[in-house]
Amino acid sequence: MATQTQVLKHNVVQPARLHDYLYDPLCTLSGVRDHARATFVAKTGTDQVQTVPVYEHMFSDLRQYPRFSYRLQSRDPVPTHVSRQWLGQAEAHREQIALSRLFTGNDAFVVPPRTYDHVDVGGRERAKFFRKPLIPFMESVQPLLVLDTGRTGVGNFGDMTAKSASGFLSPGKSMISSGQPATRTQAIQTDYMEREAQTDPYTPEYVVKPGEQPEVLTLATLMYKKGLPAGLAEVEMIERARAKRAWEASLPPLDDPQQWEKRFKMMSDMERHEWVLRENEIEKLQNLRIELLEKMLKENETRRHDASIERINRQWGKKQSEREEFVKANRLHYLRAIRALLRKRSQVETKYVKNDIVRDYSKYESAAYGPLTRNGYFPDKLTDKYLVKSRFLDTYTGLLELESTLPTNALKIRLPEPKRISTTKDGHLKRQFRRERDLNNITKDITEQKGKKIEEPKPLRFLVKVEKPIPRPPTPGVDVPNVEDEEREKSIIYLQKLLRGRATQNMMYKNKEERIELIEEMRSTHALQEQDMNMKKLDKQDVHAAQYVQRKDITRDDYIDSILQTMEGEALGDMFDYLSKELIRLQEERRIAAFAMLADRQRRLREAEESGLRQVEERRRREQDELFKQV
Repeated sequence: MATQTQVLKHNVVQPARLHDYLYDPLCTLSGVRDHARATFVAKTGTDQVQTVPVYEHMFSDLRQYPRFSYRLQSRDPVPTHVSRQWLGQAEAHREQIALSRLFTGNDAFVVPPRTYDHVDVGGRERAKFFRKPLIPFMESVQPLLVLDTGRTGVGNFGDMTAKSASGFLSPGKSMISSGQPATRTQAIQTDYMEREAQTDPYTPEYVVKPGEQPEVLTLATLMYKKGLPAGLAEVEMIERARAKRAWEASLPPLDDPQQWEKRFKMMSDMERHEWVLRENEIEKLQNLRIELLEKMLKENETRRHDASIERINRQWGKKQSEREEFVKANRLHYLRAIRALLRKRSQVETKYVKNDIVRDYSKYESAAYGPLTRNGYFPDKLTDKYLVKSRFLDTYTGLLELESTLPTNALKIRLPEPKRISTTKDGHLKRQFRRERDLNNITKDITEQKGKKIEEPKPLRFLVKVEKPIPRPPTPGVDVPNVEDEEREKSIIYLQKLLRGRATQNMMYKNKEERIELIEEMRSTHALQEQDMNMKKLDKQDVHAAQYVQRKDITRDDYIDSILQTMEGEALGDMFDYLSKELIRLQEERRIAAFAMLADRQRRLREAEESGLRQVEERRRREQDELFKQV
């Protein structure tokens, strides 16, 4: 049987074509940024990548020798005559010029006229100017014909409509039945809930006349769910804004120099009042944040406590279920064991043996010699027949006599010590006995070491060191000198001593003359005689007294200078602190004023932009309405 394999290709539906932003006139982009993004997506797509086979490795399956490679296409899929610019550039430029002319009021900005392509209403584009109602209901007018009954008297278009409608209606029927209303409300059911389809409320367009400043425009920043519907805080803000505008109107003019001080005072008071309001708002916000934080902490604590309780309950339930399963398993095991015992007991067969008298009397363990009590025999009922009466058992002397007749070993009981089983069936020594064996060996070794005597090291018996005696030095010898030479040498030595002494004396005198000033200086501070010492002590006391007086004067002057410097430093520090704070306050005031001016300017620009956009949209809507009315 022959089979045929067919490959099914699934066509992937794309939301848009790759180059719709250039070709499709209905493709609308929000601006140049989206146009650049669409261009980037078209340029970086995988459609520009093509595979090129490598003929050397066309049939290779190895990774290092691929069968094909990738490269980008050199041709551009978009022809050169197609413009790459944004299609809405001209309209955006026209709207920008219109807004500039509207905001500035300068007639130098000329808005270029909007050009439209020629539309063949009666030709191929005729079908675009028909509308079919989406809700069919019974009516006397044909569905494809729409009559404007409310505008029959305005212009020629109503007359033409009435005349053309008269040709399609039967003469017996009127244009609108008298019993049916002109309009009706039809309810529908959608797949979406009302809160999902709810949008922000519609804000109507407005145009501000030159020279007017409506108060409602000051609330243009408020939006639905962002200040609207207005609450207590918004009402207070509106009242503060009104009071601020009234205060601004009551300010003295700037062209009057005499009112500058009053204006500065009023502005300072207002600034102080605004700072107080701001601090109150900050305090309220901080209190609100603290309350929210406390609420969140309480909720977290409650959630954590609930989670802990739930975890404990879950663990308790788990343990309970485990216990129930354990008890159930034990009961099942007990029942199975009982049933197994009952089953084994039921399988035991009772063996009945025939009574044999010869066998009973041949075996001394039989019931003939020792009848069983369970069979109704009580051996102690005839004990009186076997009562033995003897003086050896009834009297003390008889017992002593009987004891003297017994051998010595009969009174000493010797029971053999039971043999301890220290090994298992396999021949291995048990752990307990292994430890006992090790302890016994250690005790034995310790006892042997204690019993040994410490032997002192003995000297060598045959090896003796022989010390050699120190050799004596040779005996010195002296030659007998000549007497005359000896006297001459003594004279020369004495003369040399005198010359050295005189030279040393001359050197000492010379050094003394050279350092006489240092010697005098030393004598002025260090005296050797007692009288000089007393004089030096008096001089020292005078010097110490003069130094004390001078030090006291210097200390008083230093103390006065330190007090003056401290006072000067405090004054300068306070002055610099005040100047720095005033500088910071001035900088903050200027910065806040600059921020306020920027915010005011941005708000006015936004209001002007919004008003311009609303006028452009309103004009566009009027043009479209007029176009549809004419059609």
